[in-house]
Amino acid sequence: MTRSLPSNAPAEAPTFWRVGRSYRAPLLIRSFPPEVPFGFLSRILPTNETLELSVEAHQIPSSNALELLHGARAVAEAELATGGNGGQTAELEVERASAEELGRAVARRTQELWKVGIRFVVLAPTRPHVEARRMRLSERLSAIGFRSRVPRYEVREALLPPDLSASEPRPSGYWHTLPTDGLASLFPFGDETLLEPGGVLLGLALSDASPVFVDRWSHASYSWGIFGTTGSGKSFAAALTLLRTRWLRPDTSIAILDPLGEYSTLVKALGGSVIRVADGVGGRLNPLDPVTTRGDRREKAARVGTMLRALFPSLRDEEAAELDAAVTQLYERGPDVPTLRDLRDRVVERGGAGTRLATLLEVFRSGSLRALDGPTTARPTEMVVSVDFQGVPDDQLPFHLTYVLDWAYGRMAGLTGGKLLLIDEAHLLARHAMTEEFLDRVVRHVRHFEAGLLVLSQSPEDFLVRPAGRSLLRNLYATAFLRLPEVSAEARTFFELTDAEGDWLPRARLPKETGYSESLWRVGELHLPLAIVASTPEYEFLEASLGRPRTTPDAPDAAPKGGL
Repeated sequence: MTRSLPSNAPAEAPTFWRVGRSYRAPLLIRSFPPEVPFGFLSRILPTNETLELSVEAHQIPSSNALELLHGARAVAEAELATGGNGGQTAELEVERASAEELGRAVARRTQELWKVGIRFVVLAPTRPHVEARRMRLSERLSAIGFRSRVPRYEVREALLPPDLSASEPRPSGYWHTLPTDGLASLFPFGDETLLEPGGVLLGLALSDASPVFVDRWSHASYSWGIFGTTGSGKSFAAALTLLRTRWLRPDTSIAILDPLGEYSTLVKALGGSVIRVADGVGGRLNPLDPVTTRGDRREKAARVGTMLRALFPSLRDEEAAELDAAVTQLYERGPDVPTLRDLRDRVVERGGAGTRLATLLEVFRSGSLRALDGPTTARPTEMVVSVDFQGVPDDQLPFHLTYVLDWAYGRMAGLTGGKLLLIDEAHLLARHAMTEEFLDRVVRHVRHFEAGLLVLSQSPEDFLVRPAGRSLLRNLYATAFLRLPEVSAEARTFFELTDAEGDWLPRARLPKETGYSESLWRVGELHLPLAIVASTPEYEFLEASLGRPRTTPDAPDAAPKGGL
């Protein structure tokens, strides 16, 4: 009779260790980069996942240390002398010089050598999760120059507790010989301050007022999101980000889709121009102009279909099909630059003037949208441009936002240098599946044009309903949460928020209460509670442009109890 092991019995697999429903996956370091910055662990240790890091250090006696360094220098010199170094002359020169310099430091007792054991252990409730998290950790290490290895068939040896003598069997990659400075770079373990060279100031840490700088242009996605309820300061935070970006990179072009007309004064103060949709000030944008797709008429036809279905959400299936056929014919047969009157004429030619579809399109010939019927006359050359939708009826806003987003996308494709596109009240595009899908495509593709989006909305919940919205959120490298009315279980899971974070966001303090916005920034895999503050010159400039409550840099209080 055989007896099965209990379900919680430890079990070793080739690359992980399982105890009950807990998986432990070790990761070791094969080699360090030439230089390791102090506090580098803050870049690779996620604040929203459970991960173990163990470091054990054993001082090497000075006599042994000098012998090791002398041997390392002798090996490097011998390989350089023979010339059989496989093209690694530069590395060997560095190794020889480093061994010589470190030897002098050890002799002077300004440095010591240490035998250091380093082990990361990723923890997760399932095998797919633990493997995925270990892969992400390996990728983060690789991004800053480390080479890592998974101990295969050596998991038990990798997970053994230290016996304080450094004599227990360990896999390759566990032990490293480091000088005192190299060992010191491993401390502190959890420094969450980001100081990326060339980055803009996001804010001051609520815990200790340390500054956080992030360089948008050094990451895989240049797009960010800011979410917060009315009065939380998201418009001010967005304007501050644009202002700081322009100061650091004056060649950055900026376009703003402004449903509430909040940024017009700021744009003019920056020497830009404003296009007002409601009254035509600044010129007309022809929604059908194929210049936005650089002449790709098939792609333009697809976008026009998206725009019109946002305007006419009540279209029946047969009407949507008829509209699609008319738009396709329009771009196949001409004219070269169609107008909305041309589209209505095509629909009438196909089905007659008495159809419901023809009646709906009459709004472009004699109705409230007749000002859009004609060629594009707005051709701004300024580096900063906003499109003001103030005065546009609510039911027409998604349509206007969609064709202006199409225009802005085409404009970014045609300009050189860095570009930023701010979309305020982005939830209006999340009302309809097709406009949300178009916005998602823009977020995913603008990096090819050295461009990024700054997406503003009152709640991220609006984008969790459909796959396109969730895709958009995943492609935002940095996401700021200001005060939110509530944080659903779905949002907590999607953004990997802790219970303390989810409970705190509805209580995050407002500018009118504190003089600054309290926020939680999700930057890569770090979660950073920050105060969004402005210097006095920034505040005075933006106050005149936006009329916002005071957000000058009063010292933020400590983060609320509960642990962020």
